[in-house]
Amino acid sequence: MHDKAPAPPAPSEREIDFAARCLAEGRLAAFPTETVYGLGADAENPRAVARIYAAKGRPANHPVIVHIAPEGDVEYWAAQVPPEARLLMQAFWPGPLTLILKRAPHIPDAVSGGQDSIGLRCPSHPVAQDLLRAFAALKPSGQGGVAAPSANKFGQVSPTLAEHVRGEFPDEVAQGMPVLDGGAAEVGIESTIVDLSRLDQGAGAVLLRPGHIGAAQIAAVLGQPVHRPDAAAPRASGTLKAHYAPHTPLALIDDARLAQVVRGADLPEGRCVLVSYAALPALPAGLAARLQVRSVPADPARYAQALYATLRELDHGGYVRLLVQAPPRTADWDAVNDRIGRAAAAFALDTRGL
Repeated sequence: MHDKAPAPPAPSEREIDFAARCLAEGRLAAFPTETVYGLGADAENPRAVARIYAAKGRPANHPVIVHIAPEGDVEYWAAQVPPEARLLMQAFWPGPLTLILKRAPHIPDAVSGGQDSIGLRCPSHPVAQDLLRAFAALKPSGQGGVAAPSANKFGQVSPTLAEHVRGEFPDEVAQGMPVLDGGAAEVGIESTIVDLSRLDQGAGAVLLRPGHIGAAQIAAVLGQPVHRPDAAAPRASGTLKAHYAPHTPLALIDDARLAQVVRGADLPEGRCVLVSYAALPALPAGLAARLQVRSVPADPARYAQALYATLRELDHGGYVRLLVQAPPRTADWDAVNDRIGRAAAAFALDTRGL
């Protein structure tokens, strides 16, 4: 693994204020959170939210998450704030947890893809909080929600560094879109999403997207099990079957297939790279020219933190295939398995022939 780069200087108050004014004027601004970098717009301005969708190439019916400051009033955004939501907010906010609640009638449905729900999150990153507070101060209501999906083209690998955002949206940056630099994302994958919008229908708490905060942690706070999504679950960010994908074709391989790969069996023509968290035997003579091995942490939290930056780097390596060792199928790896599985689904490769 590469040594951790020194953190950049924190954005100045002037830079924060400029980004907040851009949001207030209906423009876009990119900013860091502890999960990934977000592409933000005024959540109460449908035309501004539409600019997010246009820049990302995002389907109009795919919801975005609204970020609020720690002082923000959840009841301004949600028609109902059940006790279960209060418990989770007390336990995990600020932090990488998004709650799906019933949307307040005065909040435009542009943020929810036309649904009657809304996704709300209070990020813990200090730069995100400074921006949210500065933006709220410019709003007559004092409630400044920023709609912000990940700052990347739709379906692609999420950004964990400011330079990723600048590379993804060069035209917008050239036209003056601010990109606040908060260093490398600490968590590295998107927030956990829990649906609480259907409690009155007996649906219970539903985990729509796993993340750094696991199902067991949520269940422990609520004192009740967390359910898997059903057919009636609301649409939520990052839950399409194919998502988080690099441009280079990616295939997941199990341990049996891994053993064949490191012997050079059935590799496609051209250079490949194998992403592995396990210690591997030395490659046979001559195979190193065709197969590079990239080691990643065997700890799920550290793996998640490194995942997207690793995929982005390897995407520029001139490889014909990214081969990723399938992580363990245990609860602590749920979030990583979710992201890697959706990335692989974008290519639907037959791993028997890689």
